[in-house]
Amino acid sequence: MTVQTRADVPALNDVRALARRTWWVFLVSGLASLSFGLLAFARPGIGLFVLATFFAVDILVDGVSSVVGALQHREKDGWWLLLLLGVLGALVGAYVLMNPPLSLIVFVYTIAFQALMAGVLLVTLGWKIRQRTTKEWMLYVTGTLSILFGLSIFVTPLATSLSIVFVVALWSIVTGVLRIAFALRVRNLPAPSAA
Repeated sequence: MTVQTRADVPALNDVRALARRTWWVFLVSGLASLSFGLLAFARPGIGLFVLATFFAVDILVDGVSSVVGALQHREKDGWWLLLLLGVLGALVGAYVLMNPPLSLIVFVYTIAFQALMAGVLLVTLGWKIRQRTTKEWMLYVTGTLSILFGLSIFVTPLATSLSIVFVVALWSIVTGVLRIAFALRVRNLPAPSAA
């Protein structure tokens, strides 16, 4: 009976070969992520603009894909509702994309609204499970912090939105460095032996 080593497993060989051939994809994406993170730290206003633009593009793409999905499934009940929502999303996304100041405002207030809603839901969940656990205070604390964060965005949208940029920038730098390191490591993987 022969024992297979990790190098002998065909699926692992395929993954290693793919990673070795596409190392440059990880390098390019890592450099892009690192560049954005450094730019966002140096120029947070530009970073906020880029995030808001991605947000607007996301709304637009979601709307267009909903329209396409609705038209492809016209035989299903309620397809027209998906079509209507898709058209609305596409129009809003396109309008916001063409008006960068508006996309900044919509992006910032969407984050504020989501933080408020998440906070309210967490506090409500804590209240509902209070008789079954003694750890509900964690939900109260997390929910309250989320509510305070959302309210702080409404009170000081510019200052709070810049803090969002710094968090995203830090995440971009860390993931960018990790992707670059991974790319440089897999580039030199030995070619899998032909069986």
